[in-house]
Amino acid sequence: MANWNAKGVFSMGKTNGDQVFALLPIRGNRKRGLFLGWLKSRLMTTSKRVQDRSANKRVHDLEIVKEKWKATSKVMTLMDILRKEPEMIIPVKYLERHRSQFNLPKPHKVVDLLRRMPKLFELYKDQRGVIWCGMAKEAEDLLEEEERLLAEHSDKAAEHVCRMLMMSTDRQLRIDKIANFRRDFGLSIDFRSKWVSSYPELFRVVRSRDGQECLELVSWNPSWAITELEKKVLGLTDSSKHRPGLLSLAFPLKFPPNFKKVYRIGGKIEHFQKLSYLSPYADASGLTAGSREFDKRAVAIIHELLSFTIEKRLVTDHLTHFRQEFKMPQKLMRLLLKHFGIFYVSERGKRFSVFLNEAYDGQELIEKCPLVLWKEKLLSLVGYRGKKKKIETFSDFSDTYDDSAKEKISLQFEHEGTMDCVDDALLGDDEMEIREIGDTFKNSDASRDQTHLAWGHD
Repeated sequence: MANWNAKGVFSMGKTNGDQVFALLPIRGNRKRGLFLGWLKSRLMTTSKRVQDRSANKRVHDLEIVKEKWKATSKVMTLMDILRKEPEMIIPVKYLERHRSQFNLPKPHKVVDLLRRMPKLFELYKDQRGVIWCGMAKEAEDLLEEEERLLAEHSDKAAEHVCRMLMMSTDRQLRIDKIANFRRDFGLSIDFRSKWVSSYPELFRVVRSRDGQECLELVSWNPSWAITELEKKVLGLTDSSKHRPGLLSLAFPLKFPPNFKKVYRIGGKIEHFQKLSYLSPYADASGLTAGSREFDKRAVAIIHELLSFTIEKRLVTDHLTHFRQEFKMPQKLMRLLLKHFGIFYVSERGKRFSVFLNEAYDGQELIEKCPLVLWKEKLLSLVGYRGKKKKIETFSDFSDTYDDSAKEKISLQFEHEGTMDCVDDALLGDDEMEIREIGDTFKNSDASRDQTHLAWGHD
């Protein structure tokens, strides 16, 4: 415990294995009060880091899901950059400018990252020695398939965006915040430029008081004010007369394998499950921040948002952007960690992710929409090693950037099987041990092709 000794020196005894430390004497009541206030705030934040609080509740299967997602995210970002270029080719040195978008930390080289994906990306060299990058035939086919799947999913995505607006306090949300959920919700690539104006009967683009572009709800649909939990537990579907109100539904729970239910924790969980709460679509203006009813409604909102996503997972940073619009607690991470039977927080990489536990069976998503299957197909083309064949010339190169002939280099590969390890150049300090991932997948040939994909920081 912290105390002042006889000499007026502030010290802290050894607690939880921490070393004893002492500070120089502090004179003056005012300075002492300021220092104690600062120290208290530091102790509250540093002694309960997310890593510490979640270390004993770690789910290995979902950590592997996060690693897969990080690899897929990098590949999709590269494909998005290339698709915006004329004839989908770009000098590799220009990709260096975008390394922050696909989270490749220095000193790792973009060309080394591209070499890991010969089935998706091809490298060329012109007569001046400039290396260019283009998409392989498999990647172009995948882009066409993705555009078709996004078009088919568009109406469902519009419903989910509309339901987000119905849950918000002012029935409007900033477009740039919704755009963070584009891939999670399966929104169109042209979401901000065209898609937002494609459903005028549901929502419209307006300007907020501070000049920000927002989506505003046009009409309330009672049948969409039914939560996913109500549909699952009560069997409710479409109802034109449904009015959101008080709910008494328990959330499905799935605890980590090493979870030991003790009476103190078990009693709190049981009490929380029995507590009634307002529907996410009901008016919550009368709720008091910090109350149990307020927190449980926030859990219901997060549960609903995760249910809208195609992978039942969200980046926590994107989620916290909506605290004010959805009337959620300021300390949202603490709420997520507290209810670890409902949610799972992964702290791999620079940005944390939250999963909906009930949606996963081990490493597998229980219900996979076509867009998830598409991502799995994309991931199956990533992570191969190969060896060089002889250099072949490539004469039919675009005149957009240069008229000289381009020489194909280094990326005609013979398949050697899956990677047994990952080069240190593409490993970050916070990555999963590759051997640890490999052991989990050692009985599955198909899954083994997709592992060992540490790609630097997320």
